[in-house]
Amino acid sequence: MLGEYRIEGRRAAEISASVERAVGAGRLAPGELLPPMRELAVELGVNPNTVAAAYRTLRERGVIETAGRRGSRVRPRPASTPRDLLQVEVPEGVRDVSTGNPDPALLPALGEAFAAAAAKAARNPVLYGEEAVDTELERMAVAAFAADGVPEGPVAVTSGALDAIERLLAAHLRPGDAVAVEDPGWGSLLDLVPALGLRPVPVAVDDEGPLPGEADRALRQGARALVVTDRAQNPTGAAVSEARARELRSVLAAHPDVLLIEDDHGHGIVDLPLFPLAGATRHWALVRSFAKAYGPDLRLAVLTGDAVTVDRLRGRQRLGPGWVSHVLQDAVLHLWRSGAVDEAAVAASYGRRREALITALRERGVAAQGRSGMNVWLPVPDETGAVARLLHSGWAVAPGARFRLSSPPGVRLTVSAMAVEEAEAVADAVASATGPGSAGRRYD
Repeated sequence: MLGEYRIEGRRAAEISASVERAVGAGRLAPGELLPPMRELAVELGVNPNTVAAAYRTLRERGVIETAGRRGSRVRPRPASTPRDLLQVEVPEGVRDVSTGNPDPALLPALGEAFAAAAAKAARNPVLYGEEAVDTELERMAVAAFAADGVPEGPVAVTSGALDAIERLLAAHLRPGDAVAVEDPGWGSLLDLVPALGLRPVPVAVDDEGPLPGEADRALRQGARALVVTDRAQNPTGAAVSEARARELRSVLAAHPDVLLIEDDHGHGIVDLPLFPLAGATRHWALVRSFAKAYGPDLRLAVLTGDAVTVDRLRGRQRLGPGWVSHVLQDAVLHLWRSGAVDEAAVAASYGRRREALITALRERGVAAQGRSGMNVWLPVPDETGAVARLLHSGWAVAPGARFRLSSPPGVRLTVSAMAVEEAEAVADAVASATGPGSAGRRYD
């Protein structure tokens, strides 16, 4: 237990900091068993309640987990070791299809939009006490949500989708609560949940979104929130179909007090319709980020939801940044209103690349998922080996461990970094790296 590392401290804050530093430095490994509270209290010469308070803090920060009589252990994926670190170094000459980034060639030029926003700010500077959301941006967001069948609700603006999801979870849940999340799913969300002191509960996903039976199981086990990606699910490309939406709404109807969060980050880059779940529970929110269509560095998302949920989010936001810059809001509004992004053309471009790769893989006997968006998910028996062999073949892919809780191994390929004409070459490399006999090859 703990090997040569010795926990230090006399106060709860010092003890928890000692453990957290060791986890971050790799001196306490994932799964490592911590001393029983009474035993550590004797060793440190402190009251057992002090150690109990330290362990409680570590649980709330997502560093450790406690399983009754089996004791407390360092989490398999502590909050201090983000999943983004699970990536391969890309040597010179190797093509990187691991990033999850949009194609820069499909992003709009920003100069004119920011010049117009700056000119407006010069004429009418935004000062303290003004409305947090630009009136015209709110009007366009309301119209867009209504066109997609999203129930009417107030609008808020946040610094991206993850910022919105963090504020929504923090406003409704308390440390120790469970959150049902897609598995495989967005790595940043899987990091965020334990970092907030919440417990992630995996929900399996197929091409049409979360499996209703799995979602029902998670909610019956006490999950107080469910996070669903409507389209372009990361990493599988799943999109909630009309039939799946009906099934999920039926599941949610039996759990009306659950917080429902929908992430529609694929808006603007997919050609599949939205089938929202919004309104199936008392408290809900649907979030749309502009990152994929307009550029990740814009860091802006619009959301709507029930009045209580949006009001709580706005309250938390007022106590932090206050609001998202109106210069940024006006720049995004300019891009959106001017049609700077041809959404149909962008969706078609990603669709051609994705379908070309999936078809080429199928022709080689390799099954892959990718119904929408810019990512393709490839189940593999040996994740580490597949990543290494593909790297040797000249292609860097994302390890599936970045996106998984309990789902089987896999790798993610981002098609925005490749041309349609390259699908055959990529498929050849994948088939060679994952086919029969591939596990026996070594690349020392």
